[in-house]
Amino acid sequence: MVKKFINGYCKLLGYLIAAALALMVVLVFGNVVMRYAFNSGFTLSEELSRWLFVWVTFMGAVVALHEKAHLGTDMLVGRLGAAGKKVCMALSLVLMLYCLWLVFKGSYDQYLVNKDSTSPVMEVSMGIFYASGLVFAVLGAPIVLMDLWRLLSGQVDDAHLVWIQESEEAPHGGDSGPHSRA
Repeated sequence: MVKKFINGYCKLLGYLIAAALALMVVLVFGNVVMRYAFNSGFTLSEELSRWLFVWVTFMGAVVALHEKAHLGTDMLVGRLGAAGKKVCMALSLVLMLYCLWLVFKGSYDQYLVNKDSTSPVMEVSMGIFYASGLVFAVLGAPIVLMDLWRLLSGQVDDAHLVWIQESEEAPHGGDSGPHSRA
């Protein structure tokens, strides 16, 4: 049930990312055309594109976390036995939860400081800008908690103890993707 929920919101994030990227392309391209052809432009374009880029980055990080698509190296962990790999994975998941907490706390503090300030062009609350970190932390935590639960309950077999991608060109570890694990 939790896995289905996570899959659902990651799929929704994928659609939101695609929509935001399309909007960014339209805004930036339209602004370039307006500047060169008509010597004017959309004042909203630059600021909104920057905000969308930040939101796309954080939403994409959640999807990459779910798909185990972040780059990494297994130079040390790959040489360990199954028990060592489990300890390292548990430690890394706990550290990831701590990092998510730090992102949440920092974003929340920035939200509180900036919620009454408005952006120069769009004139909307700057809290929306900093809420992207809150969303990342809140949506990333269930993924990490589910992975930690799966590890601690013995649902991760020895072949799937290293969840990294060595290269951007390499496939996501063959059968080690999020949908192939039990």
